[in-house]
Amino acid sequence: MKSSRQLPANFGPLKGANANARVTGPCGDTMEFWLWVAEGRILQANFTTDGCAASIASGAMTAGFADGKTLAAAEIISPDQVLRALGGLPPDHVHCPLLAVNTLQAALADYRAHPRPASGPPPGVACAPPAAAPSPAAPLQPRGGHGLLPDEEQAVRQRVSRIAHKLVVLSGKGGVGKSTVAANLAVALAAAGQQVGLLDVDVHGPSIPKLLGLEGRKPEANDEELQPISVNDRLQVMSLGFLLVNPQDAIIWRGPMKYSAIQELLSAVAWGDLDVLVIDSPPGTGDEPLAVAQLIGRPAAAIVVTTPQQLAVADVRRSITFCRQVGLPVLGLIENMSGYVCPQCGVTSALFKTGGGENLAREMKVPFLGTLPIDPQIVEAGDRGTPWIEQFADSPSARAFAGLTKSVLRTLNNDMNNETQNETTPMKSPLKIAIPLAGGYLAEHFGHCEQFALVDADPNTRNILSTTQVTPPPHEPGLLPRWLREQGVQVVIAGGIGQRALNLFAQNGITVRGGQTAAPVEQLVAAYLQGQLTGTPQGCVHPPEDHAKPCA
Repeated sequence: MKSSRQLPANFGPLKGANANARVTGPCGDTMEFWLWVAEGRILQANFTTDGCAASIASGAMTAGFADGKTLAAAEIISPDQVLRALGGLPPDHVHCPLLAVNTLQAALADYRAHPRPASGPPPGVACAPPAAAPSPAAPLQPRGGHGLLPDEEQAVRQRVSRIAHKLVVLSGKGGVGKSTVAANLAVALAAAGQQVGLLDVDVHGPSIPKLLGLEGRKPEANDEELQPISVNDRLQVMSLGFLLVNPQDAIIWRGPMKYSAIQELLSAVAWGDLDVLVIDSPPGTGDEPLAVAQLIGRPAAAIVVTTPQQLAVADVRRSITFCRQVGLPVLGLIENMSGYVCPQCGVTSALFKTGGGENLAREMKVPFLGTLPIDPQIVEAGDRGTPWIEQFADSPSARAFAGLTKSVLRTLNNDMNNETQNETTPMKSPLKIAIPLAGGYLAEHFGHCEQFALVDADPNTRNILSTTQVTPPPHEPGLLPRWLREQGVQVVIAGGIGQRALNLFAQNGITVRGGQTAAPVEQLVAAYLQGQLTGTPQGCVHPPEDHAKPCA
């Protein structure tokens, strides 16, 4: 009997599992997998084997890879991927990863053939599953600034590096027509000759499959990749809605599971070379837009959608502040449902008021892209699964959208190849970047640093021009953002930083790239200038006893 001290935590039968398979390999080893599946995702995977240490390691690594993945993503786990993660095996044991992956695939096939509910929550899960941890059989690897393992981060970078521009369509308010705008914008850009991808990251209410008539379609999986659904030669689509086993399932996930799902979509979907990736994000400033902003790299920008009434404008204002806090430039703001187009006479009436979006754009100093009226034909086209800009191309609303699309294309052609100092003006040279230091490296917490490195850099040549270290004034609440502005700082690269400080930086016109890990100054600045420093603000990590003074 194998000693429990030598066995990984995911070794052994899984009580309540709803998928199971046992496979005997050519070597005579028998492996068995148990899967706890809910809402199209593997919440836990366990295994057993009567084989050697290599068989145990392969089973543990394969089960660890499967944890937290969608069924489609788990199906593309390969023996080579497992073998590489193990750092290789002796020649007489290279068959072990093949047995492990074959057993996992058999368990997945069991679930596909006989879908059934699991019995109770998986061990250690109360309501919603936590993020999957690395397999205990594998050595822990250092995580990057995004909380990803190095291989995961590299996979995301490789995918997004082939995408020229990323456009995140978002809004602080639900029901403003954001998904309709995203879907029709993607269609319009493709019709204008762009190679376009459309990614729907709305976990709880994916709308893109319905809007484009793609309900029931399933992406193909091969060679560790997911193939997006092709609408035509210039438009490809991927949605979390395609990966649901039952479209009526309610998705009940906490933040780590959402982050994992979005990371999988960005790293596994075979977009190829794209001119534009349009990302339809759910309403609000929560997990999904935060994950997208953190992972997509640069160049990227946001298109913010609002309706005219003040109830929507108040929430959308926070979306613009969110974009500034995560360093995502705002390409422009759209005022949707601005007036009502009579289907009989074509006259537009101010049903929900007009001008709220335009006034907000002026207040927040972001470009205003235009207005779109309420049009019953938009509803009709959406219910049919047909883009309204194609079906009703001569309608007033479609003509308005065509003008909006031209504005987006003009901005992409002129401005999006450069990082921006703010939402409307290309970065000036030099750019001044501030980095809080402790012991010569990035400080763990912004408000408790010993010194600041002030770096002058040329964003056009991506070269560091000069670096000086200065001692900040004594810590007082709200002082450092003002002091850094007086030093001419435009960007702060930070580790942990409090929400109050983020708000103060936004008010002082300073972009913050938070959530970074300790690294030398030159490395951090180089990553920022290359568009690879896409971490997201991270809350205070200091213990309560250190908070005699506020961190902000």
